[in-house]
Amino acid sequence: MKDCRQFYIDGAWVRPAGGHEISVINPATEESIARITLGTARDVDNAVTAAKRAFASYSQTSRDNRVALLQKIVEVYESRIGELAETISGEMGSPIWLSRAAQAPVGLRHLSEMVKVLASFPFEELKGSTLLRREPIGVCGLITPWNWPMNQIVCKVAPALAAGCTMVLKPSEIAPLSACLFTEILHEAGVPAGVFNMVNGDGPGVGSAIASHPDVAMVSFTGSTRAGVAVALAAAPTVKRVTQELEVNLPTSYWMTRTWPKLLRRGHKDAFSTVGNPAMRPLAYWFPGPR
Repeated sequence: MKDCRQFYIDGAWVRPAGGHEISVINPATEESIARITLGTARDVDNAVTAAKRAFASYSQTSRDNRVALLQKIVEVYESRIGELAETISGEMGSPIWLSRAAQAPVGLRHLSEMVKVLASFPFEELKGSTLLRREPIGVCGLITPWNWPMNQIVCKVAPALAAGCTMVLKPSEIAPLSACLFTEILHEAGVPAGVFNMVNGDGPGVGSAIASHPDVAMVSFTGSTRAGVAVALAAAPTVKRVTQELEVNLPTSYWMTRTWPKLLRRGHKDAFSTVGNPAMRPLAYWFPGPR
């Protein structure tokens, strides 16, 4: 059984300040495959303090420095992509073919694309007589879901690193093991201490503490509409930036044509070939009558 009870704060794995332990369950076998700790607001505060301290120096690093860092992360990620695929399948039930073909590689694609974007991104742009300068916002709170863990984590972490921001990540407590492995990848790649921090936990205990923390400048959240509302409300008193990607379940309409049986089979395949993991899976089918 994997032991993931520690948090990654200020460049090191540390014991939680509080909280309690839970098991991570493999949905295919219903067996416990790991133990994690659900953190507390105190753990979040420790992580944010480290991120805020690191921001002073990391925000001043050069474009070339951050490109080199991302390239190193790509290199280490590639060396552990097989382990990532196995981990994702174990923690959240993705078929192993899908984990190897998409779940793990998608993170690598996002990282590689961010290297290209950063290399030519216009941080300064002259508009008439005005110089527009794009600067890192500060400490970012990143809250991700369970269904496409590497896609969601890398979509948030890579742009933050490229922009010069520091961050605190809360992955889903249902599927946190790939996040722990990704943290090991960042550590091996040489991400400076405090730039990236990870605290496991649930929404009420850790997610809310991240969203409401006065030293978190921006929150990026992906998950349910209910939780998104809670994040927005928690963030409002400190008037921080909040970006959200909320769940979508799509009704599918089929006209009564000769091809509708084939389309219906395709819809079923889209929904069930990935064990219901995509947020945009078709859940309802409409068959309008003839006009």
